[in-house]
Amino acid sequence: MSLTFLILSRNGESSKELRDALASSARARLLADCNSFDQMLADVARLRPSAAVLVLEADNTEKEFALIKKLVAASPGTAVITAARDASPALILGSMRSGAREFIQLPIVTSEFQTVLDRAAEFWQAAEHTSKKISRTLAVFSGKGGAGASFFATNLAAAMTVSTLLIDLNLQAGDAASFLGVEARYSVADFVHNRARLDDSLITSLLTRHSDRLSLLPAPLEAHEAEDIKPDDVTEVLHLLGQRFECLVLDLPHTFDPATVAALDLADEILLVLTLDIPGIRNTKRAIKVFDRLDYPRRKIHVVVNRWSKNIDVELQKIESHLGEQLIGFVPNDYRKVMDSINLGRPLVQTDPASKIAAEIKRIAALVVAGSNNTAAPQARRRLFGFGRQRSTGALQLSATTDTA
Repeated sequence: MSLTFLILSRNGESSKELRDALASSARARLLADCNSFDQMLADVARLRPSAAVLVLEADNTEKEFALIKKLVAASPGTAVITAARDASPALILGSMRSGAREFIQLPIVTSEFQTVLDRAAEFWQAAEHTSKKISRTLAVFSGKGGAGASFFATNLAAAMTVSTLLIDLNLQAGDAASFLGVEARYSVADFVHNRARLDDSLITSLLTRHSDRLSLLPAPLEAHEAEDIKPDDVTEVLHLLGQRFECLVLDLPHTFDPATVAALDLADEILLVLTLDIPGIRNTKRAIKVFDRLDYPRRKIHVVVNRWSKNIDVELQKIESHLGEQLIGFVPNDYRKVMDSINLGRPLVQTDPASKIAAEIKRIAALVVAGSNNTAAPQARRRLFGFGRQRSTGALQLSATTDTA
């Protein structure tokens, strides 16, 4: 669980100390370092972080206590934490009476800071439990291009039964808008450029509506706009939109650039799209190794076979053993149906919901959102193979996929 923070301090040394402490914790992430009372109040209302840290100054307590009350009113689910270098009992008590939930003594003592994080996490979890919705972020990624990841991401988003936003983070060559058959006026670049003044009304105007349950935030309309989007921008955008949709589906490029890694960091689940050919298997293995180096838990990663055909001469148990992951789904190969769907800009799960492709994508969507990990994969395999019969490995030899990366 990642806790998100805002900081406000008039003292540069105190601000740096808090930033360093947050950066050293794997479960804490700084969203913004505010420079005024007004900015912190606006950012708390806009970003709804897990916690807001206000460094108190003895000469400004009345305004600081008033700010604490406003912060609590603006975002009841945000834990307000105060900090001070030279704090009197009256200062600490005054901040608590104003609504602060914790106090940090500066300079920071690591063990005490961890206790504050624990209590902030408890408060945040309780607030989330009482919230009407808990957002989930699903990232669709492939180790190589041409695996059909965008088709899968688009149809996965369209298959969701809750309010869903498809975000096209293939920043230089995203095609999600054409896959959905919509004309987008604004993109993730516009979202980033206006992030300091985003409210519900502006957010709604920047998104492209596809249906009652599905909206789209497209990739930049011009390739050069991608250069202006930094990893911190991606983090802030996903955090902000996760407050407003029950599900975010991320269509990612097949590279581990900083913006993509920022998105993968925030994903609750990563659907790794695999095609059963030597380049596909090799690059999927490489991607899993990168995920391991990024310390992603394996329960977060789910491998989906795309363009599956019973004629593929490969033994799936050996693929699973080679990857160290169970295959949770098998999207059948039907070139004509897929190309018609793409060319017409109409998701297959909506236009032909009874098709084998649509049925499998909807099953995968339900499986991942339910958080049941890989429990349905054996059933899927039995259904697709016919009573569990495995084909023997022929032309495709796993020794050819060995990678030392």
